[in-house]
Amino acid sequence: MVKHIVLFQLDPSMDGALKARVMREFKDKIEALPAQIPFIRKVEVGMNMNPAEQYDLALYSEFDTLADVQAYAVHPAHVAAAGVIKEYKVARSCTDYEV
Repeated sequence: MVKHIVLFQLDPSMDGALKARVMREFKDKIEALPAQIPFIRKVEVGMNMNPAEQYDLALYSEFDTLADVQAYAVHPAHVAAAGVIKEYKVARSCTDYEV
C-alpha cells in the first residue's frame, strides 16, 4: 500500500471568510473522489486549526500502488477538485511512501 500525504499553504493575505469557504469546498470535492476514482482506497482532508502553523490543508490518501497515485494525479475528477485551490495555493509539500 502507498500512502500519499500532501500539505497546502494558501495565500496568507486571503480574507478569512474566503479562505474558509475555499478550504471547505476543497475538502468536500476531494473527499467525494472515491465515488469517481475507484482505486482510491482512502482519502481525507484536514483543515488546520492551529494559526501558528504554516500549512492550511493536509490531504491523506491511500492507494495500492505508486502507479495508482500517478493515475490519480492526472485523473480529470482530481484535477477539477484540485482546481478549487489552484489560484490561492502558495506552497505544496508531498510525500509518498510504501507500507
